[in-house]
Amino acid sequence: MTAAIALHDIRLTLSSAAGPVNILSGVSLTVAPGETIALLGPSGSGKSSLLMVAAGLEAPTRGRVCIAGTDITTLGEDALARFRRGHIGIVFQSFHLIPTMTALENVAVPLELAGASDAFDRARAELDAVGLGKRLDHYPGQLSGGEQQRVALARAIAPRPGVLFADEPTGNLDTQTGEEISELLFALHTRAKTTLFLVTHEERLARQCGRIVRLKDGLIVADAPRGSTGSP
Repeated sequence: MTAAIALHDIRLTLSSAAGPVNILSGVSLTVAPGETIALLGPSGSGKSSLLMVAAGLEAPTRGRVCIAGTDITTLGEDALARFRRGHIGIVFQSFHLIPTMTALENVAVPLELAGASDAFDRARAELDAVGLGKRLDHYPGQLSGGEQQRVALARAIAPRPGVLFADEPTGNLDTQTGEEISELLFALHTRAKTTLFLVTHEERLARQCGRIVRLKDGLIVADAPRGSTGSP
């Protein structure tokens, strides 16, 4: 079976005023199709950087990233953008909705870019599925934080990506709203049969995944299925 995500000796070094900074120091990881995996670690451990590299948003300094058997580190910028559009969905902590577009338009955009003739019908169905069927014509500024994240979830899942990346998806939300969003995230994962790669600092949220990977100083220090301690 081809891995949904395969990271091979990923290294990421960034420049700074004080000299080169090693963010990732040789990370290798394989994620099976349909798996739910949580990446945990302290601030500055490289969690979000690893997600950015795995999702094709940041080029590694060294190493290979394969998504569904395609080595995306060999793709040019345009080819990579096309590949992401068809295979990868991403949800960020800060929503990243287009403020001048309605909820419906925000969800329809990636479908239109993918050439879907029924983009608005599908967008409407996805927003209804996340409980926003009556908020289609509202702009992001007219929505609460939880509602904006629901729109972001609908947008990410609408093209039916093979892999859904989520970077601290509840980080900007209060506890109750965060719990509602996390339940919705896993429900959408199940319905769409995606692979879920979740970055979080919340142990409670991580324990909802089938596997927990812990990162420290740019290295994996533990990789364990749910139910074990997952400690180094």
